[in-house]
Order: sequence, then C-alpha cells, then structure tokens
Amino acid sequence: MSGSSDNPHTRAIAQFISQLSYDDIPNEVIERIKLLILDSLGCALYGSALEWSRILRATLAGLDVTKACRVWGTPELLSAPHAALVNGTLIQSFELDDVHRQGVLHVGAVTLPPLLAVTEIRPGLSGRDFLTSAVAGYEIGPRVGKCMGPQHIGQGWHSGATVGVFSAVAGAAAALRLSSEQAVHALGIAGTQSSGLMAAQYGAMVKRMHAGRAAQSGLYGALLAQAGFTGIVDIFESPYGGFCSTFSRSNDRFNLDELSWELGRAWETMRISLKFYSCVGSNHTTLDAIRNMQNKTPFGADDITSIVVHGSQVTVEHVGWPYKPQGLVSAQLNLPFCVATLLLEGDVFVDQFTDAAVDDQRRIELSKKVSVLHDPAITARGANCRHMVRVEVHLKNGVSLEQIVEAARGSEISFASQAEIVGKFKKLATHVVSDARADEVVNLLLGAEKLARAEQIAQALANG
Repeated sequence: MSGSSDNPHTRAIAQFISQLSYDDIPNEVIERIKLLILDSLGCALYGSALEWSRILRATLAGLDVTKACRVWGTPELLSAPHAALVNGTLIQSFELDDVHRQGVLHVGAVTLPPLLAVTEIRPGLSGRDFLTSAVAGYEIGPRVGKCMGPQHIGQGWHSGATVGVFSAVAGAAAALRLSSEQAVHALGIAGTQSSGLMAAQYGAMVKRMHAGRAAQSGLYGALLAQAGFTGIVDIFESPYGGFCSTFSRSNDRFNLDELSWELGRAWETMRISLKFYSCVGSNHTTLDAIRNMQNKTPFGADDITSIVVHGSQVTVEHVGWPYKPQGLVSAQLNLPFCVATLLLEGDVFVDQFTDAAVDDQRRIELSKKVSVLHDPAITARGANCRHMVRVEVHLKNGVSLEQIVEAARGSEISFASQAEIVGKFKKLATHVVSDARADEVVNLLLGAEKLARAEQIAQALANG
C-alpha cells in the first residue's frame, strides 16, 4: 500500500503532484514555465515537417482510426497515446529543445505532449490548472535525473527516455487531478515502462522518438491509475527491481534524497536551460567558448592548427567520439563536427544541418583537428558542472587561446530574455505555420493564466 514506510520518496512526490496548486507556485516560476513551454512548442512545430516525423505520423495514421488529439503543426488527429508519442518526438526532433543539465533531461518533450493530450480528452482544464500541471511535470523528472546522477547516461541509458516517464506522468496526473494514492500507482506504472539506449545517438532516427515514448508511457500511467490500475508503489525505493537499483545496477550509486529534498520550495523549473544551437546541449559551452574567443581575437577555419576541449567524463563519452557520417542525429550530437560547423558556417542552427551536411568533407576534415579530452577536475565538480569545458585553440600563427565556460547561453545561469525566446519560437514556427498563427500561440502562452479552457493551446497548434 502507498502508506508504507518503505516508500517515503514516492509518497512525497505523489503528494506534491496531487496537492500542488497555482497559488503555491512563485510568480517567477509561473513566468518561467510559460517561456519554457513556448520554446518547446516552437521546436515541435519546426519538427513536424522533418522526415522522421513524417514517417512516424504516416505509420501511426495507418494503424489508428481514433481522432481525439491534434498532431502539432499538421491538420492530423490521432488517439491520445499516439498523439503523445508523435508530439514528444516533434519537440525532440532537431536537438533544439530545453535541457535540465543536472538531471540530464529534455523536460518539455516529455511533459507537454501527455499534458496537452489531457486537455483535449478531458476538456475544461483552466489555464491556471494547465500551468500548475506543467510545473508538476517540470519539477519531478529533473529530480529523478539528479537522483540517478550523470553516470546514468554514462552507463548507456538515454535519460530522456528513462527518467522522462516521471515528468510525463507527473504532469498528466496533476491535470487529471489524481489523488495521492492514485499518483503513487501512476508513478509505478510509468516507471516500469522506462527504456531507452544511448547507442541511438549514432545516427538512428529512433533517438528522436525516445521522448515520445516516455510521454506516451506517462499518459498511460496517469490514465490507468485513474481507472484503478495498480503500479509499483515503491518504484524508487525498492532494493530489488526498483527504478533506482535496477538502472544503476547497485544499491548505492544513486541518491534518493534528491527526489524530495525541498520539493515545493526549491524549484527545478528555474534550473532548465534553453538551446540556441541546433545540437545536443553538451556541445553548447564549447561553441560559446569559441565564439567568445573569436570576438576577442578573430580567427576562422583556415587559421586552425588544433582545438582541444577539456571536459567531464560524460562529455567525452556523450559527444567526444571521432565523427563518422551516420546521419543527422550523429552530426548534431558530435562535438568535433559541430565545432567544424561553427567555424565553417558561422552558426550551428537549423539551416546548417541539411542531409548534405552529414557528408560535408570540409567539416569532416576540420573535425579531425578537434580533440575532446577528459579533465578529472571538471568531473569532480559534479553534475552542476557537467557541461563545463576548458577550450584551447591553437592557431597557425603560433597564437594559443584558452576559454573556460561553465554554462552556455540560455542556461539557468544566463537565461534568455522573453524577446529572445519569442524570436526563436517565431523563427522555428513560421517554417510551418503563418505569422498570424505563430503570434496566436505566443499570446495564448504568455497569457495562459487567463485562459478558461486550456485546450485552446492544442487547437492553435494545428495547421490546416
């Protein structure tokens, strides 16, 4: 039973989900969540026209005759679980969505699809309740990621897929107004569906789908628990077969206290970063370092003898491997290739990653001049400095430059302005929808607390 003393952290999370109210949330968190949601929806709209998104949409449309929830950026409708699967994939479709660095999680991609599906299948949720439910999702997943630590991804698990189910189920459970008892079971149903392998980063389209599957699993967890279906009540604490013990392959390489420490008082939503490069978040600090150095001492691709990036062990394993052309996913995740892209193209955004870019010999040759080395001192600083780098640039004229960057532009340490986030949203969204529709979504989100019916947001995301 959920009242057992063997599941204090699961119970604390369940109580937070079921009891959180709009008035409990500080105004700065409300303002931040609106911008975070807007950013994720821009990523989704851009992603709706990409090849892997089209394949997924067409395949599911051929299997699914239910027309309940919108597929964003399209005129299509699918069942709620399939819409969550597709829409989560859309947000994660081009390495542009948010990241909680310490929790190693793209939070919007897993939280928003099941939450917006709930607004459509259970219409009438207010804008204030929608924002409250979003905060519930944005708070829980990162805490599970912090509990597992950066070694979770180092062991080969894709945390967006594994940890992501807990953000997904938290947001959906809050929107469905589950009781604390039901929320315990919802967490246990979602947690047992966790899966996702980091080998997908080496070129596989399925890497894009990991967030969608987590979103779908979270929706199933909340809906089934609402109907009385039971889950693992000590999903985090169980020493045998629990989430933490199984995914860490230990009884001690995780920190359960991270799950509920200062829950409802220390807000993880404020620690989520946004991306202004179209590549994995682990690459952004290096790209910022190179730009900073170029601003002080101009140099280009032809001036480079070598570039050495010193980073954490996770950075080396996640993005530091020698580049091989294996598809856009691989190109966007590989740090040497992204450095070469910046030096040759002047930016690392959506226009720089075409199908032809994968085999660009100029970038491939330049990427060979980039080395990514482990710095034990950075690793020792822990998850808060997971993306920290010290970058050395050695020029042909004998000049050597060095720059240390702890957190990238758009991070919680240097968060973007509303104007920058709206600008990024419109730049992405207008690839798919009209300027007027993009403005409508912006206005709905920035004034979401005034909405009587939150399903208006999902309706505005349709195209056609």
